[in-house]
Amino acid sequence: MGLIYRRLRILLLILVSTFGVKLAYAQEISIALGPNEIGENQVWTITITASNERLKNYGDFPEIDGFQMRGTSSSSSTQIINGQISSSQSVTMSYIPTRQGTFTLKPFEIEVNDKTLSSPGKTIKVGPPVQRQQRDPFKSFFDNDPADNFFGRNKDTEFIDIEEDAFLAVTTDKKEVYVGEGITTTLSFYVSDNNRAPLQFHNLGKQLSDILKDIRPENAWEENFNIENINGEPININGERYTQYKIYQAVFYPLNSENITFPSVGLEMIKYKVAKNPSFFGQNRKEDFKKFYSKAKTVKVKPLPPHPLKDLVAVGDYRLDERINTTYLETGQSFTYEFNIYGEGNISSVSKPQVDGGEEFDFYAPNVKQNINRKNNFVTGSKSFSYFGIPKEPGRYEFKDYFQWIFFNPKTARYDTLMSKEIVEVSGESRKNVAIQSNDLGSFYDRISYEDNKLRKTDSFEWIKIFANILILAMLATTAVIIFKK
Repeated sequence: MGLIYRRLRILLLILVSTFGVKLAYAQEISIALGPNEIGENQVWTITITASNERLKNYGDFPEIDGFQMRGTSSSSSTQIINGQISSSQSVTMSYIPTRQGTFTLKPFEIEVNDKTLSSPGKTIKVGPPVQRQQRDPFKSFFDNDPADNFFGRNKDTEFIDIEEDAFLAVTTDKKEVYVGEGITTTLSFYVSDNNRAPLQFHNLGKQLSDILKDIRPENAWEENFNIENINGEPININGERYTQYKIYQAVFYPLNSENITFPSVGLEMIKYKVAKNPSFFGQNRKEDFKKFYSKAKTVKVKPLPPHPLKDLVAVGDYRLDERINTTYLETGQSFTYEFNIYGEGNISSVSKPQVDGGEEFDFYAPNVKQNINRKNNFVTGSKSFSYFGIPKEPGRYEFKDYFQWIFFNPKTARYDTLMSKEIVEVSGESRKNVAIQSNDLGSFYDRISYEDNKLRKTDSFEWIKIFANILILAMLATTAVIIFKK
């Protein structure tokens, strides 16, 4: 009995441990709101996180009075703890305050992975600009001399300035674009592998906040890659090896045909002067500052070719993925149809197709889901429109007659149309008049069943007309007499 008891106890412990692990790594979706107080030059965020499941789709983020949406960014992470794998995916909407003050985010709901999440909202206080610090990738290479504080400083040391082989640049992936076409823009600091001048970032957070006020075009929608850590990447420029430090990256979509201009911006760096005759015990470098300026850059924006819908269509390289729950339908019975647009472009600007079911179908306003990915200098994603429909007439129908979506493809410089390829068979009796019969036609029609259909002469009403005319003439005469007396 003792052996059996011990075995049962071990088995129970194993089951409890396994059940606990499953609970620890259960699927969960959550909403995280930004802090209660921020500075005017800081970003406030709303983050949706899906743990141990893929973030497949999500709805629109709420608008906040006193803030402007600056676009979303996404991230993912995987952890292995005690042999157990857990993962999470998140998407973050960034908001930029337009002024100082206290603002209220009202309670809101958002659809995530076909689930409705609720948030109680929040009160956000926006104060004066604050100074922010950012991790300096150069600091580990150009740290202070550890002997300076211990042995003192030699005030007679002569320092010289070494010419640096580094520069600041704003780069774009295109020189000209159409209205609505994306421009991948990157602000980077480049340091040659042959550089010998010690350099270090200085007060980068505050400087970047001021730089972005100049570099962000007003006539464009922004999708920000939200660079959090500045890491060096090797790159080859005209046969010479450099290390590129990306400071900021975004895709801009011009909203009109005005050219996009990126002005020259300056970034102040700490540049050390080095001792002419370095010694082991003395101070061998001296802190100094130098400002690096980028060159101004202009991207030409071309209007879209003539088209009746050129001011309404989306711009990008898109494809269609459609789904329907069944292609064999019966009149009066509902079905679902999903029109999913995916590809490269400004997914946020993709609008729903204009659908008219005519006398054959009733289509209701769709549920909309959106997914945006920012990766490898491109913005891609999808926007799905899920329709609920009811057929009214039997027959064979091609959905391309009802579902079409026109867009402009900048790669081919042509307008294109995404059309459904689904064909459905509808059986049953006609139901197009059911809606008319079910409506209340009013009291006039309700009295029809109670009235007879005998014809009546209207001559008996002639004396009423004569009396009414005499009364009107008498009233006019009286009015004229009163006016003339006055």
